[in-house]
Formats: sequence, C-alpha cells, structure tokens
Amino acid sequence: MEIRLLGPVGVWQADRERRLVRMHRRLVLAALALAPSRPVATDALVDRVWGDRPPKAALQSLYTHISALRQLLADHDGGTGRIVLRRLPAGYLLEVDPARVDLHRARQYAAEARALGSEQADPPPHAVELLGKAHALWRGTPLAGLPGEWAARVRAGLEQEFLAVCVERFTAELRLGHHAAVIGPLGALLAEHPLVEPLVSLQMLALYRCGQQSDALDLYARTRRRLVTDLGDEPGAELRRLHQQILHRDRALDQHPATPGPAGSAARRATAALASATGAASDQDHRRPLPAQLPPAAPAFVGRAPQLATLHALLAEPRTGPAIASIVGPAGVGKTTLAVHWAHTVAERFPDGQLYVNLRGFDPAGQPADPAVVLRGFLDALGVPPARLPATEEGQRGLYCSLLAGRRVLILLDNARDAGQVRPLLPGAPGCLVIVTSRDRLTGLVATEGARPVALDVLTPVEARQLLERRIGAARVAAEPAEAAEIIDQCARLPLALAIAAAGPGTRPGVSLAAVADELRRAKPRLDGFAGPDPVTDVRAVFSWSYRSLNPSAARLFRLLGLHPAAEIAEPAAASLSGLPARAVRPLLAELTRTHLVDEPGPGRYRHHDLLRAYALELADTHDRPAERRAALHRLLDHYLHTAHAAALLLHPQRDPIVLSPPKPGVVPERLDSYQAAWDWLAAHYPVLLAALRQAATAGFDTHAWQLAWTIRTFCERRGHWRDMITTHRAALAAARRTADPVGLAQSYRGLAGGHLRLGNLDQAVSYLNRALDRFRQLADRGAQARVHLTIGYALGRQGKHAAALHHADQALTLFRAADNLPGQASALNDLGWYGSRLGRHEEALRHCTEALRLNRLTGNRQGEAHTMDSLGCIHQRLGRHEQAVECFQGALARFRALEDRYYQADTLTHLGETRLAVGDREAALAAWQEAAAILADLGHPDLAGVRCRLDQLGGDAPQ
Repeated sequence: MEIRLLGPVGVWQADRERRLVRMHRRLVLAALALAPSRPVATDALVDRVWGDRPPKAALQSLYTHISALRQLLADHDGGTGRIVLRRLPAGYLLEVDPARVDLHRARQYAAEARALGSEQADPPPHAVELLGKAHALWRGTPLAGLPGEWAARVRAGLEQEFLAVCVERFTAELRLGHHAAVIGPLGALLAEHPLVEPLVSLQMLALYRCGQQSDALDLYARTRRRLVTDLGDEPGAELRRLHQQILHRDRALDQHPATPGPAGSAARRATAALASATGAASDQDHRRPLPAQLPPAAPAFVGRAPQLATLHALLAEPRTGPAIASIVGPAGVGKTTLAVHWAHTVAERFPDGQLYVNLRGFDPAGQPADPAVVLRGFLDALGVPPARLPATEEGQRGLYCSLLAGRRVLILLDNARDAGQVRPLLPGAPGCLVIVTSRDRLTGLVATEGARPVALDVLTPVEARQLLERRIGAARVAAEPAEAAEIIDQCARLPLALAIAAAGPGTRPGVSLAAVADELRRAKPRLDGFAGPDPVTDVRAVFSWSYRSLNPSAARLFRLLGLHPAAEIAEPAAASLSGLPARAVRPLLAELTRTHLVDEPGPGRYRHHDLLRAYALELADTHDRPAERRAALHRLLDHYLHTAHAAALLLHPQRDPIVLSPPKPGVVPERLDSYQAAWDWLAAHYPVLLAALRQAATAGFDTHAWQLAWTIRTFCERRGHWRDMITTHRAALAAARRTADPVGLAQSYRGLAGGHLRLGNLDQAVSYLNRALDRFRQLADRGAQARVHLTIGYALGRQGKHAAALHHADQALTLFRAADNLPGQASALNDLGWYGSRLGRHEEALRHCTEALRLNRLTGNRQGEAHTMDSLGCIHQRLGRHEQAVECFQGALARFRALEDRYYQADTLTHLGETRLAVGDREAALAAWQEAAAILADLGHPDLAGVRCRLDQLGGDAPQ
C-alpha cells in the first residue's frame, strides 16, 4: 500500500486508487502524511483543512474524517498494523514507514544518489538511475486539486523541490554524456517552467553539445524576452556567462559542467516564476513580510573548518522534518559567532526569511525566555495580526507550523537552556533549517528530533593567532611573537577573552603586546576565585585587565549595567541607571564598546555577553554599597515605569491615569509624542518591561510591579498578549497584597479580568470584575467603578444577555454623572443605545446615542464620536430610516479614516453595505463589502468570514 501526495492525494494498492471522495479528508491525510511519525496539533489540522473559515462544527467534522481515514488505512494495510493513525494529547500522528509515502521515497532516492557522488565530475550510473526514480515519482502537481492557503504554500514548496531534483538529474545525465537524451524531457519541463534558469542553462548546454548552437542561442533570446516582460529583470550572471560561451564556442563547454543549482539570484527568479505560473502565492502571501532578524556577522571570524563542514553536510541529508544543528560548548567559546557566520553563509538557500531569538538560557538574572512569548514574537515577525492569533499556546504552535509548512525559513535559537525550551519552537515539516546554540549538550534534541550535534571547544593555536592578527594586525603579532603566544595562552584560546584582550592594543597603537601580557600575568594570581572546574571559564584575569583600563565613570557604569534585567539596554535607560545625563553617558558607553565589554548591535542599543554581565554583577557587589545599587535599580525602574505610563496614555487617551510617584533625580524618561512612537517603543521594549516587572517584584519594589503591569495592559490587549496579561497581573496582585495597596489590588483584579475576557473565559472575567468593583467602591473611585460596569456589560453582551448589559451601562452612566466625567458619560450613553437597540428600544436608543454624540463633540473625543455615529447608523437602519443611516455611517467612516483605524473602517463599511442593500442598491453594497473585505483580509481578521458570506450571496468577489 502507498500514500500518494505527488499528484492527486490518495491511498493506492497495486496501482488501483482507493479514492477519498471528500476533499477535506484528503487535506487531513496530506497534513498527516507530510510529517510521518510526527505529531500534528489538532488546531493545526483545523487550520490546514478550513483555513480562517472553519465551520462551527470543525472539530466534530475533523473527528469524522480521522475515523474514516483510520478505517481506510486499516483496510488497505491488511491488518498488519504497519500504518496506524494515533490520537495524542496534543493532536494526531500517522505512524508509517516514510518509504510508503511517495514524497518521502522520492526524497530518499535523491539522498542516496547524492551519497553516491552525484555532485562529482563523473557520477556513477546508479546515482543517475536513482535520480530518475525520484523524478518519476512526481506524477503531476503535488496535492493536486486541494484548496486553501496551506495547500497552496506546500504545493509551491514541493514544486520547487521537484525542480531541484530535475536540475540534479539532468546535470548528472550531461556529465555522463547523455546530451541528446535529455533534450526532449528538458524541453517538456521548460514548456511548463520556462523561466527556471538552471533548466534553461542545462537545455542550452545539451543543444550546443549536440551541434545545435543556433537553437541554444534562440532559447536564450526567448528566455531573456520573457524574463524582461514577466519579471522586469535580466537573466542571471550564470546564464549570461553561458550565453557568451556558446556565442564564442568556448572550448570549456566541452568539459563537464558545474551544477547550475538553484542558489542565489537564480533561486529567487525560479521561485518568482513558479509562483507566477501556478498561482500558488495568494495576495495575502505577497503581503506577508519576510523576516530578516539575523544579527550582523562577526567581522573577525576565523577557523572552525571541521565544524563548518559538518554543518554544510547537514543540508545535503534527506529529512522528514526540519534540519536541526545544535552547536554546543562552554561559555565564551564562540557558539553564537559560528552560528551567525554560518547562517549568513547559507541564508540565500532560505528565501522565505530568517528568525532569530536569544533564549537567555543562562542569563545571570536567572530568567530564560518563555517559549510561548518567543513563539508569539515569531508569529508577529511572520505577519500574523493580533486578531488572527489563536488564544491557546497549542493553537499558536499549530499556526506557527502551518505558516512554515512548505516554506524555507532559517531559524536561529541562540543560548538555549535545554531541549525543552527549544522543542515548542521547532517547525513540523521539512524545508526549514534550525540552528540552536547552548552550553547544554542537548542530548534530548539529538535523540528525539535528530539534531546534528556540533561540539565547539577553544580555538586551535593557529586559529587563536589568526584571530589576534585579525583584531590588531598581522604585523604587530609578527613583531612580538612570544608575547602574542603568551596572550593567547593567558586567554586559554577562548575567543571572547581574546577579543577583549586585543581591544587595548587594537584601539591604542602605543600599547605593546608585552604590556598586555604583563598585565594579564600580574592579574591572574589575584583572581583565582573566578576560576571554575573548567579552565575555559577562567577568564576573569582578561576581564579584569580590560576593566581596570576604564576611567572611573565608565567602570561604574559597567558595574551598574549588570543590574539591568535584560542583556540589552538603550542609551536613555543606561543614563537613568547611572543617574547621568544622556550627553554624559554616551562617551562612557562608547568606551565600553571600544574595549569590547559591551557590544552595540544597533544605534543607541548596547548588549552584554552573559559572562561579562556576571562579572559586572560580581564587581557591583564588591565595589558598590547596597544602598547605591538599590538607588540605581530604583532609577532604572522609574525610567521604564514613567516612559511606559506615557506610552500607555498615548495609546489610549481616554484611559484614567494612575498616580505615579515623581521619578528619582537623574531619571531620564524617553519622550514620546505620538501614538506610533508609543507603539514602537512598547513593541521594542516589551520583553524588557516583562523582565523589569519580575525584577521589581523580586527586589521589593512592589508598587513598581503592579504599576508596570498597568502600563502594558493596553498594548497586551491590542497585540494579543492576553496570557501575558494574566501572568503579569497575577504578579501585580501578589505585589499589591504584600503592601496592602488598595489601588494596586483593584487595578490588578481589573487587569486579570481583561486577560480572561479576551481569552473568552467570560465567567472568570466577570468574577474578577466584581472583585475589582468592590475594591473601587471602597476607594470611592466612581470613574473606575463606572468603567468596570461598562466592561461587565460588554462581557454580558457577548453572552447575549443584553438586558443585564443594559443595566450595567445605566449604573455606569449614574456614576460618571456623579463624577462629572463627560467622556465617560458619552461612553455609557453609547452603550445604553447599543444594548437598547438590540432589545428593540430603538427610539430610546436613538436619544441616548444622540446625547453621546453631543458629549463626544463637546470633549473633542474623535474616536468616541466615530463609534457613536456608527451606533446611530445601526439604530436608524433598524428603524427603516435608511438615508439617515447612510449619512451616519459615512460620517463614522470619514472619522475612522482620519484616525487611521482600519478595523473600524471595515466594521462601518459592513454596516453601510447592509443599508445600501436594504434600499436595493446592490452595486453600492457590493462596493462597500468588497472594500471591507480587502481591509479585513489585509488585517487577517476573522470578521472576514462574515463579509465573504455577504459577498457570496450577491455573487461578488472577495479577497482570499
């Protein structure tokens, strides 16, 4: 029995297909067979089968398809049990020998051919035979006929893989002299893929060697015309060079050709041509950003030839999952440097982008990165809008795997704690490359995920000398060879130590190597306490020499940087930490950068290596009094709190601010002057704010802890970090309880409720809201009580309890009036109108919203004005006053456009379309809904499904 994916998906036995009539059943089989013996999450299966339009009974339908597949596979397997579809806690697993799936068998044939030497000058005939078998298994379009975005992405990736196999096969045929035999098959391929330059090169060469020079030149001319017309680009350098060689009858063409593999610019052209020809790349795929997160490569990389050879060999191996390299070794040995260097070397093979994260597995602060937080960051980088983010971690993991299926993305997971931190971030399908660095040996990753281990030790003596030459110049090393050797010895051939030791003579030509060696020699005996059982970690002497070369102010700043809760810090935060003006701290940071005690990965951003952070903390404990360290930490937390508070109010101007204590002298909060500036700052500093909140709670700054949770609440709501809302507000609640802070308790309950409300845990949300309401009553804070009433009303409204929601909106209005809060009154009146209209009280609802509109205009609340005009439009529509409804919707739409609020533009356009249709203006309704659909498709918002249904009913086109 065979499962076929390379053509119509199905189960075959003795070349007779057992058809899977239901299309969704074929999608389920394809999703499982693409990753044999690897679990596929339930949410991922739902996403792959139904995309962003799952039916309400999607899970029940999935179970039905799984049950039918299980029976089908058992029937065809003859009861041998060699193919089993298993249910797991997180999803399903198809337990099958990959050789019984045509795609994986084709990959195995290709891998065996490569192993036999198909890349050599004279490949053995058996290698060509194997490549022919691999080629023959591609019986047509992969996943033929399967609908949906996921199938289209996988299909595009598989077709590119097919083209790569074709290039390998026909290159091997040409090397064996089979020129005439390949012209026909290559011509047929080029008829389908005329712009794939490696195939064009092979056909031109075959024609030339068969004496058909004019045909080869004509093929080039046709290809060039199409490239210019279709892609707006000239042929690549390799194809142009071959054209010139054929034109001049270059004798070198009579020799064996180099494989014109689809790398570099040729690969990009092949991808573009294939996507254009197949239509596999949807508009949404084109809009999805290509992440490019790799850090800059080290300018002084040397050696590591055996490790690089091992890494390169990994890419040539056949795999049923992603290629995984685990680069392991002690601290400071250059794991990240090697990983980043190799990643840049092979990045062009992964045209769908590069993801990077520092997992902080051995952070001196003891807070490794949470894989769930990292996963959400990767989804952001892959272009997933917050509205499309699944609520559960399992769902997010499934979406991540779905997005990467059929794509070639390079993922660098730096500084991992252990295999458990890495596993949630691994893609599920082949095509991607994952590079992991860690001080841990990651044996679990090697054993279960097939990671290729690459052990890294100190540099060889030759490599260490080369590194020193790169840093300070070969002439200086040659002038003092004995002293250079001693420096290398004192640094234990550790790259980090050598880089720091070389910083002095590298930036100050007057410093001799003898002086450096002498300093290291004299420093070492006094620093034995830093030495550990591994001699590689005995680098304290090197750090000490560099540290003692600093001026006192730079030395103090270096020590204080160890207190920062994250490895990276921005210049204003460093100024606050030190208590110095920005103009004074800038040259100090420059001095630390010159001595390699910090790096500057970007303008105004500075980063410590973990070992240096640990050393800085040790120095701070030794040289700075506890009161000084606490004062510095207080300034740092003030910096983040006051900046984040300003950002929060820019994101949500109608939000009632909390009362902060004045910042300590020397604090330099960042100045943010717009919504976008606030959003960008919060997005860039979000991981640091989470770490600062934890540090505040641990160090006894409890007020800072709950107030920091308050500052990031709006950002979390809009970015989709709803689980973080719960986690941070739990910490905030504990901090507020320690100090019995009534405001902190009330705000923490309210924040917890917000997280549960967004996740759909409505009963828990209402429970926390009621606790918050009780606390705000004790505080006699009428405005806050009213806001909580509105939120309770929203939760009840989502449950269809409009009468109860109306009651809470009425209570909110009473409280806002007692507090003389006009913006709040406008919000409450709008809610009264909204819920009242849903209860059929249209005239009363109209009065409430008319008054809300007046108050919004009086207070200058443009956002509230736009929402209320939309509510008025809905009320007029229900009353049959369609002209007034259209006028209100158009007014709301103009205001939402001025505010650049795209989601509510789409929402109002949807309402406008309904009104247009009600008066018989079908074309205007279509235009409104098509514009709404375009916005929602761009946002990736689930409301798109409803708009698509409306368009389907009218026979209109909708974005996919």
